[in-house]
Amino acid sequence: MKDLTQGPIPRHLVEMAIPLGIGLLLQTLYYLVDLYFVARIGDAAIAGVSAAGNVWFIVLALTQVLGVSTVALMSHAVGRKNRDEANHVFNQSIALAAVCAAVTLAGGYGLSGWYMDTMGADAATRDAGMSFLHAFIPGLALQYPMVVMGSALRATGIVKPGMVVQALTVLLNAALAPVMIGGWGTGIALGAAGAGWASTIAVAAGNIVLALYFAKLEKYVAFDRSQVAPRIETWKRMLVIGIPAGGEFLLMAVYVGLIYWIIRPFGSAAQAGFGLGSRLMQSIFLPAMAVGFAAAPIAGQNYGARLAGRVRHTFTSAVTACTVIMLVLCLLVQFIGRRLISAFTHDAVVVDYAFGFLSMISWNFIAVGLVFCCSSMFQALGNTWPSLISVATRLATFAIPAYWISRQPGFQIEQIWLLSVVTVWLQAVLSFLLVRQQFRSRLAFAPGRAAA
Repeated sequence: MKDLTQGPIPRHLVEMAIPLGIGLLLQTLYYLVDLYFVARIGDAAIAGVSAAGNVWFIVLALTQVLGVSTVALMSHAVGRKNRDEANHVFNQSIALAAVCAAVTLAGGYGLSGWYMDTMGADAATRDAGMSFLHAFIPGLALQYPMVVMGSALRATGIVKPGMVVQALTVLLNAALAPVMIGGWGTGIALGAAGAGWASTIAVAAGNIVLALYFAKLEKYVAFDRSQVAPRIETWKRMLVIGIPAGGEFLLMAVYVGLIYWIIRPFGSAAQAGFGLGSRLMQSIFLPAMAVGFAAAPIAGQNYGARLAGRVRHTFTSAVTACTVIMLVLCLLVQFIGRRLISAFTHDAVVVDYAFGFLSMISWNFIAVGLVFCCSSMFQALGNTWPSLISVATRLATFAIPAYWISRQPGFQIEQIWLLSVVTVWLQAVLSFLLVRQQFRSRLAFAPGRAAA
C-alpha cells in the first residue's frame, strides 16, 4: 500500500500516471494489433470487427460498475487506515465480478445475432462481426475479475503490477494474432474469429498472472473465502457508486452505435473509416486517461482522510496536465493523422473517411481531457451521478439533432463530426460546473472532525 495523503500531489500524479498510461497503451494495442491483421482481410472485416467491438463499450460499462466502486470504497478505507474494510470491499467485488461474467456470457451469445443484424451495413460485415463476437465473448467475461484486481491495486496506490500484466497479455495477443487470423505457421486462417480468440486467450492469461500475484505477493488485501459470500449491504454501496459510472459508459456505447446506424447509407467503407478513426482516437486519449485514472485514487484517499485542500489540488493538477497533453495531441493529429491511418489500411476511401473523422474530432480533445478529470473527481468523492448526468446531456444534445440532420437532403457525414465536437464542449462545461458544486457540498468538513 502507498499512502497518497502525504507528499506532493504532482509527484503522485506523475508516478502513477506513467505506469497507468503504459498499461492503457498496452491494453489498446490488443485492438490495434487485431485491427492491423483484420485490415488485411478487407473492408467488410474491418467494419464488422469495429461494429462488434462496440460491444466492448457495453462490457466496459459493467466493468466500470465494479472498477469505479472498488477504487472509491477501497481508497476511502485506505485513507482512513481501515485495512479490514478495504479487504472486505475487495472480496465482495470479486463475488460481483463472477455474477457479471455469467450475465455477459448469456447475454453475449443470446443477443449477438440481433446486434449485428442492426449494425452491419451488409451481409459480409454482419458475418465478420458475428465470427469475431462469438470468439471474443469469453474474453469479455474475463474482463471483470481482471478489472477488479487492477482497481484494488490502484486504490492502494500500486500500479506497476497491472502494467506488467498488460505487457505480458499484449505480447501474447500480438504473437497469437497473425497465427490465428492469418494462419501463419499453421495454414489455418480463422479470419475475424482468430482476432477474437487471440484476445480471449490473452485475457485469460492475464487473469491467471494477476491471481498468482495476489496469492503470492500482495500483502495489504488478499482473497478470503469467508468474505466472498454476497453481502447485500456492501453490494448496495458499490452499486450506488458504480451504476451511474457504468451508465456513463453504456450511454457512450449507445452514442457509438447510433453513429454506426446513421452512417450505414454511406456503406462499409464509411463504417470502416469511422471504426478505424475511433480506435486510433481511443489510443490517442491514453495519456489524458492515465492522468484521470491516477487522480481518482489520489483524491479518494485524501477524501477518506478528510484533506479537502489536497482533493482540490489533485483536480487542478490533473486539469493542467490534461490540457497541455491534449493540446499537443490535437496538433499532432492535424499534421500526421493521415500517415497514422495509412499504417493500417491502404484503401484510399477508408483513409479519407477515417482522417475526415479524426481531424475534425481532434478539436474536442481538450474538452475530453477536462471531462476525464471531472469524472475522476466524482469517483473519488463517491458520487458518480454527476458523470451520468453529464454524459446523458451530451447524448441528448447529439442524438436528436443527428437524427434530424441525417434525414435532410444533402446530408454529409462531416455534419455529424461537427455536431459531436460542439456537444463534447457543452459536456465539458457542464461537468466542470458539477465538480464545483460537489466540492462545495462534500468538502465542507468540520474542523478536526474524524472520518466517518
